[in-house]
Amino acid sequence: MRHPSLRARRVAAVSVSLVLAAGAAACGPKDNDAKSSGGDSAPHKGGTLTVLNSDPQEDFDPARLYTSGGGNVPSLVFRTLTTRNRESGAAGAKVVPDLATDTGRPNKDATVWTYTLKKGLTYEDGTAITSADIKYGIERSFAPELSGGAPYLRDWLVGAADYQGPYKDKKGLAAIETPDDRTIVFHLNKPEGEFPFLATQTQFAPVPKAKDTGTKYEEHPVSSGPYKVVENENDGEHLVLERNTHWSAATDAERKAYPDKIDVQSGLDSSVINQRLSASQGADAAAVTTDTNLGPAELAKVTGDKELASRVGTGHFGYTNYIAFNPTVKPFDNAKVRQAISYAVDRSSVVNAAGGTALAEAATTFLPNQKSFGYEPYDLFPAGATGNAAKAKELLKEAGYPNGLTVTLTHDNAQNFKTSPEIATAIQDALKKAGITVKLQGLEDNNYSDTIHNVKTEPGFFLSAWGADWPSGGPFLAPIFDGRQIVKDGANFNTGLLNDKSVNAEIDAINKLTDLDAAAKRWGALDKKIGAQALTVPLFHPVYKRLVGKDIRNVVISDWTGVLDISQVAVK
Repeated sequence: MRHPSLRARRVAAVSVSLVLAAGAAACGPKDNDAKSSGGDSAPHKGGTLTVLNSDPQEDFDPARLYTSGGGNVPSLVFRTLTTRNRESGAAGAKVVPDLATDTGRPNKDATVWTYTLKKGLTYEDGTAITSADIKYGIERSFAPELSGGAPYLRDWLVGAADYQGPYKDKKGLAAIETPDDRTIVFHLNKPEGEFPFLATQTQFAPVPKAKDTGTKYEEHPVSSGPYKVVENENDGEHLVLERNTHWSAATDAERKAYPDKIDVQSGLDSSVINQRLSASQGADAAAVTTDTNLGPAELAKVTGDKELASRVGTGHFGYTNYIAFNPTVKPFDNAKVRQAISYAVDRSSVVNAAGGTALAEAATTFLPNQKSFGYEPYDLFPAGATGNAAKAKELLKEAGYPNGLTVTLTHDNAQNFKTSPEIATAIQDALKKAGITVKLQGLEDNNYSDTIHNVKTEPGFFLSAWGADWPSGGPFLAPIFDGRQIVKDGANFNTGLLNDKSVNAEIDAINKLTDLDAAAKRWGALDKKIGAQALTVPLFHPVYKRLVGKDIRNVVISDWTGVLDISQVAVK
């Protein structure tokens, strides 16, 4: 996130995952077993799983993918040092070992992390996976021609800022040491207690140097996971995966690998995907989607059908939709104006505009309402369910606007139910009751993103959203509120242009902690402290509803991504 230009694109797709899934991705079925109707619901090995997606799985190279935690299509082929616990709900937000024997051993100040590989790890051709392969896989992710992955390593590793990858610099990164075939050591610029989360990124997948074909590697990457690529058509539009016979479940406690074959078909319209999953005819009976949600209209139809409703998985991903203020633009330089708007917002109407309570949960905190983020409940400007117009008018009067004021709200024209016209209109209607006239400025999707993420063009009042690369307060709060992450000549995500020394210092202090429970509590406290400055108005957290085919078994949806974990799925 900190360089969330990439992350933003990823998120926008899953929803974002994410939005919901561009590359990302992104359900503990707390209200659903999603085991389908009829027959034995126990998972069995065998069969073919079909994946119906909107977005092609482009750049199928571990260096170029921006995906963390595991649970999506790439994690079937690429194992990493760590991964996430493959369980539903909050339990799935924890980091567990994958290729490594543990989640990492830090030195005293968390600037050096050491990992030991498990014994018996092999590629799809039977050759051994070594620590040198992981080092090489990371180094090639720095090559300009293989860009696209998570940017953290360039910042975190000692001497990595200007590294151009092994094709140009064969000396490699001295910050990564491999004293033997099973040991790998990382030297960091600063303490990073959350390094185990980063080690879930696909850049940590091993790549055998002798098999590296550069930009063509995506056509047949060498598998370290339970499946190997046998077809990759039109840059990920159609992928066919078959079993990697050299993968051993004895070294992989997380991936179940039930199906014999996985057929990924992309480039489909979202409505077509949901229609096919609903009908569940032929191969579609054993189908899922990793990037397509049910919309409000589709959900209403599904809810009225008991059999279909039993096949809906519900997920929560760490994501917040909010109003952003630029305090360098009048009248938003006045904190009382920002507070007035915070009081005036009608969250009930906003939630309805986002698809209703089944698809959106009202938010008064910037951090998502999950323990792993350090969520601490607070409501500093209580608007109630429908807004507090009287309190808003009182604050406007104190701010010097006794007769109200007129402002412009910038939004996205895309029908995404998060930063779109429906949400903007709900805010416009609520603020009118407080004497605030809101003019709406809609921008086309790409123009909207470019405008709000550029310091020179950022509006004073606009809709935005943020999701974390892993379930922690760090990648959620730092990109938005760390003053050192303000980017003046590129994609900027610190929308409030906050550069508070005490906030920056607390971010650094929390990053030193390797006790993630202790860190979470401090992220929650920091969220509340920042919230008092009224630089954002949290609106809602999305809820993901996804349909599966009638022959799908073992649906697992964690709070890490909020979407179905493909590594756990079985077919009838």
